This record gives sequence, C-alpha cells and structure tokens, in this order.
Amino acid sequence: MSGRIGRALTVQIFGESHGAAVGATLDGLPAGVAIDIPALETFLQRRAAKGGELATGRMEADIPRILSGLFEGVTTGQPITAIFENADTHSSDYGFLPNRPRPGHADYPAIVKSAGCDDLRGSGHHSGRLTLAYAFAGALALQFLQSKGITIAAHVLRIGAIADLPLNPLAPEMQALIACRTQAVPTLDPNVGEAMRKAILAAKSESDSVGGVVEIAAIGLPVGLGSPFYEGVEAVAAQHLFSIPAVKGVEFGAGFAAAELRGSQYNDPYTIQNSRVVTTKNDAGGLLGGLTNGMPILARVAFRPTASIGLTQETVDLSTMAGTELSVRGRHDPCIVIRALPVVEGAFALALGDLWLQTYGNHPMEAKNAR
Repeated sequence: MSGRIGRALTVQIFGESHGAAVGATLDGLPAGVAIDIPALETFLQRRAAKGGELATGRMEADIPRILSGLFEGVTTGQPITAIFENADTHSSDYGFLPNRPRPGHADYPAIVKSAGCDDLRGSGHHSGRLTLAYAFAGALALQFLQSKGITIAAHVLRIGAIADLPLNPLAPEMQALIACRTQAVPTLDPNVGEAMRKAILAAKSESDSVGGVVEIAAIGLPVGLGSPFYEGVEAVAAQHLFSIPAVKGVEFGAGFAAAELRGSQYNDPYTIQNSRVVTTKNDAGGLLGGLTNGMPILARVAFRPTASIGLTQETVDLSTMAGTELSVRGRHDPCIVIRALPVVEGAFALALGDLWLQTYGNHPMEAKNAR
C-alpha cells in the first residue's frame, strides 16, 4: 500500500485517526517560496469547522507542527513535513470492530486485506481525518500557484436536491467564491446556502446524512500545461480528487451532460479577444487533449452521504458469520461537503502544481543573501 501521489510535486500522507498523529510530507516545491503561515492555518481551520452544528463534535487544534523544509517562513527546497497530533479521540466508540463492519465503510475489505491487522478506530488510515494532512500539502501548493498568478476557489454547488447558482464557465466569480467562505454553507446565493443548512440539520435530526457536489474553478493557467493521455490535466486532477474519501464522481466542463450533445453543440468556437485566443463558450472546461487551453478550468466533485449514521443498519458478525444489526455511535458529520471544500481546493492545487513544475521546472523562486 502507498500513501504517495505525484511526480514533480509529491505528497506522502501518514497516520491514523486515533493514532498519535496524522501528517504529510510535500516534496518538490522550489526553494524561496515565502509561506504565509497565518493564511495556511486559516485555510486548515476552514476544514476543521470546529464546534459548529454542521460538523463533527470532535475538537482538535489542527495546528501543524512543521518539522522540516521551512526556514524563517521560506521553503528551503527540501521536503516539507508536518504533523497534527490527535488529542480528542473516543476509541471506545469503536469497540464493535472488527467483528461488525460498518456499512458504507472500508472496515470489511480493510480487515481482509490486512489479515486483521489494520487499526480501524475512527476508520484509521482510511479516515477523513487524513484529509487534514492532505489539505496542509494542498495549502502550500495553493500559495505556490498564487505566486504564479493562478487562483483556485470552490463553492457548494449542491446538497441533496438543493442547487446553488453554477459558475460562469467563461468568467468564474472568483472574488465571490472567496467571499462566500464566511457563510455556514459557502454558496454564491446565500439564500440557497441557508436552505442547504436546514436540509443538513434535518438529516442530522433523523440520525441520517446527506451528500452533495463541490464546484471548483482555476484561472490564470498558461496554455499548454499537461500532456496527452496519462499526464493529462483531467487524468492527474482526477487522481487527486478521487483520493479524497467519499468522492464518487468527478467531471470537467460540461462533464456527463456532453454525452447528450452533438459535436456542433459541444465544440467551443475560437475567437480573438484583446489580441488573445479565447473560446466563445467553455464546455471543455478549459481542457483539450489533456492540455490547458487558457480558459478557466472548471470541475465538479460529487460526495456520497457520510457513511457513519445513527440509524440501525444490517451488517454481519464476522466472529459468528451470522447476520446482525449495528447503530454507529460517535461524533460524525451529517454532511462532509462543507468541510471538504478546502480539501478539494488543495487537491486541485497539488495536481496543477505538479503539472506546472513538470513543465517549467523546480527553479528557486529568488536568491537569498548568503549568511
């Protein structure tokens, strides 16, 4: 098994939900990138959403302890490693494991694969807790891309059947996406966000959960980033996005709706605007043949409902090989989509940062006076 992803920019995540800590190592960022630590911590707190009615009751500090790769707030060009200590764990909530695997979780295949050795408390290494470490690496990639004039932001497009305004594919509302982060449910239409909040709380009151869709945009990318086939932008980004637990679908541009169109409807015509080649629409989502075409990149990421719910469900007892029932206790999100927003942004940044470095190389950002 491997917790590593990437080529020019690689990420290794490690740890378990109820172990001593979770962490990540990011390797490949060039030397000389100034890291805004307060901004990084603010980004991670978006994922934490501690104490809110829409999130888990688990209270962790989620402040990174950076062990290597930064000196006086600037990248050294060496691997950057950080850990997040686990403090608020209730392992007794998982006393039924491994004998009674939870529906919707990795419990059963993980126990078979590990010959019974896997630590499944809080889902162990399979837990969404690991997205904290992934988001840390993504936050660094976001700051690197920002230094190159590239902006990435997302919103909640859908919770259940409730839908927000979609982004303008030719000119995504990036400032509006950044501004809506202060809302309980980050949507372009605050009234829709309030309706989503009520839907999440309704599912929570019934010991159930809901899923949803995140829509993400990236602007400022040069033309020609990526490669055909296996290193195409869609291929690399999809691998990162599908690595986020609970993601069940990823689409770019028109996505699955393109299957209902003719070529004359789907193709994006070219034109000249301010001495620049652009398209008059953007069903391709800024990507052609695995390459960026200079238009905004748009993607949507579908999340299933949270697997841990309080309702009684059917399962089996592996010690007796007989059917039984299970009601999952513990502290769980009624909807993970909101806390997943920064994780999606970070994963997208890691993918695009990897492709950027593959194209332009890992050169120091700026010289620093010798000491």
